[in-house]
Amino acid sequence: MGEDVYVRLREFMDTLPVGYPATPTGVEIRILKKLFSPEQAELTVKLKSEPEEIPAIAARVGLEESELTRRLEEMAQKGLIFRVRKGNKALYQAFQFMVGVYEFQLKYLDKEFCQMFEEYLPYLGMSFLPVKTKQMRVIPVESAVGTAHAVETYNRVRELVEGQKTFSLQQCICRKEQGLLGKKCDRPQETCLAFGDLAQFYIDNKWARAISKEEVLRVLDLAEESALVLSPTNSQELSAICCCCPCCCPILKYAKLMPRPAAMVQSYYQAKIDSELCSACGQCIERCQMAAIKEGEDSSEMIEGRCIGCGLCVSTCPTEAISMVAKSGMEAPPKDFLQDTLQRIEAERWANQVKAKSSVA
Repeated sequence: MGEDVYVRLREFMDTLPVGYPATPTGVEIRILKKLFSPEQAELTVKLKSEPEEIPAIAARVGLEESELTRRLEEMAQKGLIFRVRKGNKALYQAFQFMVGVYEFQLKYLDKEFCQMFEEYLPYLGMSFLPVKTKQMRVIPVESAVGTAHAVETYNRVRELVEGQKTFSLQQCICRKEQGLLGKKCDRPQETCLAFGDLAQFYIDNKWARAISKEEVLRVLDLAEESALVLSPTNSQELSAICCCCPCCCPILKYAKLMPRPAAMVQSYYQAKIDSELCSACGQCIERCQMAAIKEGEDSSEMIEGRCIGCGLCVSTCPTEAISMVAKSGMEAPPKDFLQDTLQRIEAERWANQVKAKSSVA
């Protein structure tokens, strides 16, 4: 098989929703070699991007069902592909690198992999940042919208959780990665929540522990207390909630460096300061994760384009001078992440590529 199988795997993964672009340094091939054996790479390129039962895959790849089941289950447990359980049946599919295979490496991270991932991030970002639909979005902490009227269910984090039945809690992979690189973060480590099929995948693979709905709500309270930004999947039905900090989360880290972080992060709200109520205490300036607030002459002031609508400033304002204001013209997020959101991203990404090719021609 040799080098060619990894090139073909790279090309195949680039067809998945977020893509997997080539680089001048070849770091993307080095990552694949670290994760996949040649045999696993060869099998992956024969999978589809939607879940399939073993008989359908076996007929296509020419393997006995028992042997195929053994191989696919081994790959699923290593986080190289995704598994969905429907009753007593296991269905398998190829899955994108991020959010996906990278996050599935939670228990297998080492310094070498982290260094390669950091090298690859800028190239990967160029693949998915131009796409209109984002994989993740920012939702206000509950106390920021708790008493507000006409807040859609998909923007109330506790109501989103109420609709779920399976919950898991795992270590934040971003903080683990930064710790392995010698940049340990002092925020809580076990804050990543998953729901439904994704939660079951983590639980079955022993990467996360099953928790109750009440424990989920306690984690959300801890996140708000620790000034973590709530970043759920960009869908009306939850698949995951990341509790993010800008020192570790690559999306927030790069967004904070930009003059207008709000242009990079999907959110439905932005903060507004009532100068008449503001006491200019400065608590909101310290609390803000995007440096979106500055000192004014008589009150704190918002900086245009920097607020990402997390609501952390609202929850600690002693004079209740800050409120969340809904952005106008926002469309509801897709219904389901694993299907609708990723399909929309894939369609937009390919449309962008077609447009780019036609403009060159």
